[in-house]
Amino acid sequence: MHLNLKIIPTDLQEQYLDIVPAALQSQFDTLKDAEISTANFSFYTSVASVFSSKIEGEDIELDAYIKHKKFGIEFLPDYTKKIDDLYDAYRFAQNNVPDKKNIGHAHGILSRHIVATNFQGRIRTQNMYVTTPDGKIEYVAATPYEVGPEMEKLYDDIDVLLSAELSLQQAFYFAALIHLVFVKIHPFNDGNGRTARLLEKWFLAQKTNSKAWFIQSEKNYYQQHQTYYNNLRVLGLEYAELDYSKALPFLLMLPQSVFDNDL
Repeated sequence: MHLNLKIIPTDLQEQYLDIVPAALQSQFDTLKDAEISTANFSFYTSVASVFSSKIEGEDIELDAYIKHKKFGIEFLPDYTKKIDDLYDAYRFAQNNVPDKKNIGHAHGILSRHIVATNFQGRIRTQNMYVTTPDGKIEYVAATPYEVGPEMEKLYDDIDVLLSAELSLQQAFYFAALIHLVFVKIHPFNDGNGRTARLLEKWFLAQKTNSKAWFIQSEKNYYQQHQTYYNNLRVLGLEYAELDYSKALPFLLMLPQSVFDNDL
């Protein structure tokens, strides 16, 4: 199958398909919602929101958040507001397609308490550096001149992939690559990691079914956050020099999340 993609690399697809076990389909088929979920509360959306936020350093615990979200127990607003926003963004994604407009809207929702209003859902116009806790530059993202054109390529590729016939393994492959390419472009002033992890699952749900929302990928990434960051880091220091031939360890973390879904 030939796909005319503009920015998402396909070179690792054959190697990836050789590694990912055929049992992925049967394991995926066993996924189901948690009994604690109701019409107004989603357990796995809570898990996704909490652990994606914890990756970014938020001090929030799943048990406390469930008490807040399902049972209405009040905590200080600062403890829950960013997670509530991300929860709302996941719920929005579950009822919409991941196109340019809706991806921007989802970022606008999840970043309500992260960036100023005029930066919510809008492509950045400043240089962007990812730094270590001690202030060292870890990654130099796409320049302000590159961000817009690179994102247009990504939006176009997502449209192509949404229309293409993909096997389950291929859907996982491209979902993880969308996550990776997005976070490497780093299009927004903040909230890029949260958006990338949401977009990964969003695309996968579009190509498979609603069971994709039950995958605890964000929890897996958090529990292996050093590996997660190392797999991101290994591609290179600067956007212009990224080597996607080194991306396989990162891409394999998503199917691993299905087999480890009872983490």
